[in-house]
Amino acid sequence: MRVGIVGAGITGLALTHHLAARGVDCVTVEAAAEPGGVMRSERVDGVLLERGPQRLRRTLEIDELIEAVGLEAAVIEAEELPMYVYADGALGEVPFDRRTFLSTDLLSWPGKLRLLAEPLTRAGRPTESIATVFDRKFGAEAYRNLFGPLYGGIYGSDPAEMPARHALAGLLEAEAETHSLLRAFLRRVGGGRQFPPASFEDGLQALPRALAERYADRVALETPATDIEPDGDRYRLHTPDGTEAVDRVVVTTPAPAAADLLAGVAEGTEALRQLGYNPLAAVYLQADLDRDGLGYQVGYGEDLHTLGVSWNASMLGRDRLYTAFLGGMHDPAVLERDDGALGAIAAREFEAVTGAPASVLDVHRLEPGFPAWDGSWDALERVETPPGVHLATNYTGRMGIPSRVREARGLAERLAGTA
Repeated sequence: MRVGIVGAGITGLALTHHLAARGVDCVTVEAAAEPGGVMRSERVDGVLLERGPQRLRRTLEIDELIEAVGLEAAVIEAEELPMYVYADGALGEVPFDRRTFLSTDLLSWPGKLRLLAEPLTRAGRPTESIATVFDRKFGAEAYRNLFGPLYGGIYGSDPAEMPARHALAGLLEAEAETHSLLRAFLRRVGGGRQFPPASFEDGLQALPRALAERYADRVALETPATDIEPDGDRYRLHTPDGTEAVDRVVVTTPAPAAADLLAGVAEGTEALRQLGYNPLAAVYLQADLDRDGLGYQVGYGEDLHTLGVSWNASMLGRDRLYTAFLGGMHDPAVLERDDGALGAIAAREFEAVTGAPASVLDVHRLEPGFPAWDGSWDALERVETPPGVHLATNYTGRMGIPSRVREARGLAERLAGTA
């Protein structure tokens, strides 16, 4: 069996690795000159900047890839530092354990007692918005100061516009097992915190670069897929360099590109163009901050444009670097301003929150942004791929580097089982 993979982001490259490890022939084509997709690392004035994700978690699946490409010595592993939310005019520590739950200022004592009453509330429903579920289950204060900013911040989205059947489906299933959404949430967060945040000396893109180099005989960069054509029980994957005959096709590209490629082989592919993305800008700041942490999200009661800030300096030792994110579903209009204005806003608000003056190093606009997981995701129900054609993406599965690698490994196991 031969598998054609479209896209050399982390999903496509992890799939390439796992298929190769299982003896399955495959070819991976990528339009860009660099592998990695949203994992892109660049240096500006000697400072390493991440243009997409700021860190990853060293899960077992991630460690397997690191070992396979020999990057162990290049890993930068952070301590398990506090995460904050800026609410009611101050930074409060997110309570991931009993000690911080008792001491945090993010919740009043009535708010804490209300949160503990969560198991007595009605179970979340897929037809509700995430905001409705969190507000009813955890209380208005906990939603405003804690769960809303943390969960919505993952997507740059507004939980009031996110149907629970999409981005909360896994937690609702876990709630049915544990009889508590809070317990399910803490189990997921706690499970993630078992694996330390990390990066590499040359940034996160070092991992996809190393994978592409190891499998150079299987990965073709600057080779865009132009069409996927049925050929009996097989498929023809067309590129400007020629045609690959394959038995299975896996598409890992953004939704608009997938819609173009799958138009001749799948049903309802135009629906992929309806998926909403949240526009975001990253402003890279340099500051001297006398506090350590992973960063902070901004609570919903604050009059700020900033959604959150990743503290790359204390987390990964990145040259006094702090990455602020602006825009998202809450404030897309701010991105109509020029880069100078965005930088000034981010620096001013960073100082207001932390007390530390900041200078602007760079501004980067993320295209197409983060999947919104809003009502537009209903359109996916109209997409039907034929046998042998698979979508493996951050808009059909969970976001986050470990989740993408985990999905790739599972798909490789299934494909190898049909070989």
